Amino acid sequence: MNSKKGWILGGLILLLLSGCSQDNRLRVVSPDRNLRVDVVLLDNGQVAYSVRYKRQVIIDTSGMGFTFQDAPPLQAGLEITGVSHSSFSEVWEMPWGEQRHVKNHYNAMRVELAETEGLMRRFDLVFRVYDDGLGFRFEFPEQENMTDVLITEENTFFQLTGDHLVWWTPGDWDIYEHLYNTTRFSEIDAISKRNHPNLAQTYIPVNAVNTPVTMRTDKGLHLSFHEAALIDYAGITLEIDSINLRMRSNLVGTERADYKVIQRTPFNTPWRTIQVAERAGDLIESRLMVNLNEPNKLGDVSWLKPTKYMGIWWEMHIGKSTWGMEGGKHGATTENAKYYIDFVAEHDLGALLIEGWYTGWENWIGHDDREGIFDFVTPYPDFDLDEVTSYAKEKGVRLVMHHETSSAVTTYEEQLDTAFALMSHYNYDMVKTGYVGTIIPRGEYHHGQWMVNHYQRVIDKAAEHGVMVNIHEPIMATGLRRTYPNDATREGLRGQEFNAWATDGGNPPEHLPIVAFTRMLAGPIDYTPGIFNIKIDPYRPDNRVNTTLAQQLALYVVIYSPMQMVADLPKYYKGHPAFQFIKDVGVDWEQSIVLNGEVGEYVTIAREERDTGNWFLGSITNEEGRELTIRTDFLDPDKQYKVTLYADGEDTHWETYPTGYQIKELDLNNQSEIRLRLAPGGGAAISFMIQ
Repeated sequence: MNSKKGWILGGLILLLLSGCSQDNRLRVVSPDRNLRVDVVLLDNGQVAYSVRYKRQVIIDTSGMGFTFQDAPPLQAGLEITGVSHSSFSEVWEMPWGEQRHVKNHYNAMRVELAETEGLMRRFDLVFRVYDDGLGFRFEFPEQENMTDVLITEENTFFQLTGDHLVWWTPGDWDIYEHLYNTTRFSEIDAISKRNHPNLAQTYIPVNAVNTPVTMRTDKGLHLSFHEAALIDYAGITLEIDSINLRMRSNLVGTERADYKVIQRTPFNTPWRTIQVAERAGDLIESRLMVNLNEPNKLGDVSWLKPTKYMGIWWEMHIGKSTWGMEGGKHGATTENAKYYIDFVAEHDLGALLIEGWYTGWENWIGHDDREGIFDFVTPYPDFDLDEVTSYAKEKGVRLVMHHETSSAVTTYEEQLDTAFALMSHYNYDMVKTGYVGTIIPRGEYHHGQWMVNHYQRVIDKAAEHGVMVNIHEPIMATGLRRTYPNDATREGLRGQEFNAWATDGGNPPEHLPIVAFTRMLAGPIDYTPGIFNIKIDPYRPDNRVNTTLAQQLALYVVIYSPMQMVADLPKYYKGHPAFQFIKDVGVDWEQSIVLNGEVGEYVTIAREERDTGNWFLGSITNEEGRELTIRTDFLDPDKQYKVTLYADGEDTHWETYPTGYQIKELDLNNQSEIRLRLAPGGGAAISFMIQ
């Protein structure tokens, strides 16, 4: 079915609903009874749903259905053959994460549907409704007239009830590295975002948005749309009908086939998710994504160790050195690696990433013939892998392996066994993968089913070798870290490196106060904070980081990742008093609390470190300065804390004086209040260390 026909199908729903009997309505509500889902069978036999929060309709009647390459559509002529309700409640433990214990409590409804004539195909529509949102998916059982399935589109509609304020990025099939836009729903124009000059790959076929996409209604209710448990299926974008205020699922496709998903029954689609929150911060505190995923399949994962890490990385982005040996500025030399290892060991930063150590970097980006240029095991002649690894072990520093594939994915898959065998030989337990450029095999996109399956194969292979994975140029996270806890963190957004070389001025101050309420809802982010040389002087005089130094500290708390980079060059940390916060701050949390925040404006988060009881707080703002009052009632009343505030200075401003800061020791307890003054583009960080 083409896009126009899909929208026409959605437009018929309101007409068909007028003749629908109340007896055909089915209902499931959240445990707190605030969120309600109604399912209805329309007069033409199409299944549809609607969602209410308290007395507000947030999703009006919206249809569902599928079109196939080699079979008739499955979206009308249905009957309900069975309905069942259930409830579930548990508390499960995250091996690492934003909190240790997660409540998983929902009410579920399963609606069994079948065609009344023709192929008599069957599927179940399953809803799980939580206090903080809902998920629904389609489950196809094994059946005679539906075995091999070639899906051309999944026509799931979301009929909005107003012209909401939306924070969105374009529905790019190949990359998430776009700036966020803030517009009314009716003003979304993804097509205008095509062909950004700083993107290594991009494809925006229609006016759609990537997920998570977050909205705020005129009544102040927050909604965020995404997907959970994406396995062996295409990633989703949401196509925009700006006139009728409606979205439709638009799966990421491939140029190598006329279908977008190939499956065989039995199979399930991913969960389609809607988070609902009156308070913006509740979106961040929600664990809907992980709760909709299956429990840990890896067994004992005590070998997973969250960490901070430095990298021979930022110096390449700012032009101090290069990934390859061209020009005599190779960064990944034995000497330079030892220099970084010494610094990491001295300051107990945990680990070091070394990029550019293996041969082939002279021909990676911008070259069509990228197959076979990397083998992931052959070091450059100025890098002694044995010596560097032994030196790191002697110093107690873990090393993070780097596998940049240059999107020559078939080459990487052919060499996965040897690449991970090398890691096992040297006892590496972390890897950062990368997929810069257009995918080989050509015609595939980063967010299509073929790549979704590739990313999963790498996670599986890494698990076999006891390795945590940090994916750059990824498919968006969908909560699979619960099922595969070695799936640690991802990029999946416009990261810090754009500040080093983007021609559009880098990431504006509003970027991260939006990211916290959008991209971060999907899962951990490897944003790479901690830049102290804000103006990148003398390396990039035309570029800069568009925050204050204090905000760079606050990001260690606000932007969550179990692998948290200490991104700047060592020389900018040496002797700097503010570096103490980076040394102190945790990476693995007992609990996390969002104290305040508004999407795109500001956010304050406090997190308690696992096993120590220390608390850390981060607060960031957009280009507007502001004062915030923070209550410290999250602290343990029976404990004494040494409290250190790292804040913007009186004259600090992200544009004119970004490096101004002040450090204060505070005397307070869990009944205190703190007044934070955030400079424009600024932030504040606080450590509460148990005495």
